[in-house]
Amino acid sequence: MKLAGKAAIVTGAGTGVGAATARLLASKGTSVAVAYRKSSEEADGVVASISEAAGEAFAFRADVANDEDCRSLVAAAVEKFGRLDVLVNNAGTTEFIPFDDLEAVTDEVWQKLYQVNVVGAFHCARAAAPHLREQGGDDGAEIMNVGSVAGLKPTGSCIPYAASKAALHNLTVALARTLAPDVRVNAVAPGFISGRWLREGLGERYESTKAAFEDAMPLQAVCSPEDVAAALLSIIEGPDLVTGQILTCDAGLSVSESIRV
Repeated sequence: MKLAGKAAIVTGAGTGVGAATARLLASKGTSVAVAYRKSSEEADGVVASISEAAGEAFAFRADVANDEDCRSLVAAAVEKFGRLDVLVNNAGTTEFIPFDDLEAVTDEVWQKLYQVNVVGAFHCARAAAPHLREQGGDDGAEIMNVGSVAGLKPTGSCIPYAASKAALHNLTVALARTLAPDVRVNAVAPGFISGRWLREGLGERYESTKAAFEDAMPLQAVCSPEDVAAALLSIIEGPDLVTGQILTCDAGLSVSESIRV
């Protein structure tokens, strides 16, 4: 897809991967709706940085766990830009619970993680689908889901997180079949991503865990938000015959010995 003149929604775009993706899309000439739930100041900062670089963006508060919020987000983007070509389902959440602490995994944890990580992506895709289909010409339209290597090789912050990302990968394939031929649907599965998400979740263990991952990885590195954004755009801008695929971007984590956060 040629991104100049296109319009996109990026969820969870106030920080991390979402913010990096919004900025990268805007640098390609794409107008961007910067969706956020809690990070209001950060989302405004992303919009400001895009505007300063002569791009077009606006911030919109939406909780993807709520269907009406997702429909309002899509409606606002279409009203503002007059079209919708790309949806990046990046919003996600987790809890940091050791895999062997089964009693700590409550029904509330399961419901929260599935509602955001899986149902939220479905909410946004369903709301966006009619508008994306309208752009199903030569370039088509694209949905990109941000999954996780935890959905391919159960590791990570907790069992429900790994299960929810596996479900998101499955949803990616189901939507690719359902929305073809007008809309392509793919996902990126990152490994350890440096930044606030894991820094807050791991606390004092962040630096030592990051170093352990770097030592264990075949490529001797971990992902930055910009790395994941680049992987997302490599599919969006790449061949138009790619759909229903999960691209792993993990410095080799998925082919190394198992390591848990």
